[in-house]
Amino acid sequence: MKDTQIKKVVLAYSGGLDTSIIIPWLKENYGCEVIAVAADVGQGGELDGLHEKAIKTGASKLYIEDLTKEFVEDYIFPTIKAGAVYENKYLLGTSFARPIIAKRIVEIAKAEGADAIVHGCTGKGNDQVRFELAIKAFAPNMKIIAPWRVWELKSRDEEIDYAIAKNVPIALTRETNYSKDKNLWHLSHEGLDLEDPMNEPDYDKILEMGVSPERAPDEDTYVTISFEKGIPVALDGVKMGGVELIQKLNELGGKNGIGIADLVENRLVGMKSRGVYETPGGTILYHAHEVLETLCLDRDTMHYKQQVALKFADLVYYGQWYTPLREALSAFVDSTQETVTGDVKLKLYKGNIINAGVCSPYTLYDEEVATFGEDDVYDQMDSQGFINLFGLPIKVKAMLDEKRNVK
Repeated sequence: MKDTQIKKVVLAYSGGLDTSIIIPWLKENYGCEVIAVAADVGQGGELDGLHEKAIKTGASKLYIEDLTKEFVEDYIFPTIKAGAVYENKYLLGTSFARPIIAKRIVEIAKAEGADAIVHGCTGKGNDQVRFELAIKAFAPNMKIIAPWRVWELKSRDEEIDYAIAKNVPIALTRETNYSKDKNLWHLSHEGLDLEDPMNEPDYDKILEMGVSPERAPDEDTYVTISFEKGIPVALDGVKMGGVELIQKLNELGGKNGIGIADLVENRLVGMKSRGVYETPGGTILYHAHEVLETLCLDRDTMHYKQQVALKFADLVYYGQWYTPLREALSAFVDSTQETVTGDVKLKLYKGNIINAGVCSPYTLYDEEVATFGEDDVYDQMDSQGFINLFGLPIKVKAMLDEKRNVK
């Protein structure tokens, strides 16, 4: 296993179980210098004490890179504008965080003159693909080390044993050893009792960003979100940046039991996986953006964009962010968003998001045309000729079928 040509590596480091034990494992098996890189994408307290922990377990240095603003503006917002949702439920919280992290790690690896980049993704998961495709996009000849593919550890229990043997501090127990990923956008939970789809999640035990609908208050909360060209820019008339806006919506959504998704998804590597996701603010934003588009997009553009959203979601989920197709689809999406400007009022109540009003200076809704009352702009007799032409193929086929059936 030992590669004597590997003198220095850069490790994608979160301080979680996997990456914590990888540092001593690398020192033991490669004898190389380990430079750890932790990306701040809004995970908050998980970064506390990380520097001391990384150095204590054998890293020569730790970079903590604040990528939160870039994460929101260059990855989250383009995905919201696309309306991309993987398999109808997953709002891609882990998926679109990986490309930006990997991109920064490559930049540091090049600056440090590293011989390889190391990640702690398992051989069963999607993240190994996402990290490595991004690395290939910016450092096509960089060597990649993935310990989960080669070491003798076969489970998280064995990882805990290894951590104890190497005196690596870990902030979990075997009973709370869920596999989690947290950032500004979401928190995911996998493993333990969740591996059986028949087990109902114990939300009182696992939820961190909010409460279950049952625990939410018995009163509604109103919020108005303002968009400019598909991008949320204000809450209740108060302008704010994307990071603060998502933080505020996380608080509102979490308090009202919004954004809990329990799903069995199809991983890229071929297996199905059960996970519980918390995305309170993101769920509100997706809903509001979709409502605004009902006013601002014409029928054909909206219907075609819905098809694009499916492909966009697949590309993000599969780690293909840095590809010509994703960039081309984003260009199409940006064109559709030129008129997606306006205000959306929502009512939040016990896990529900209820429409409470929408307006836009670019609305395509004309009350005078749509009214059930008397109007002077629409001649209802016009519909007769339209139906005759629209239904002509159906009528012709039916008449010919009748002739063919006559003896």
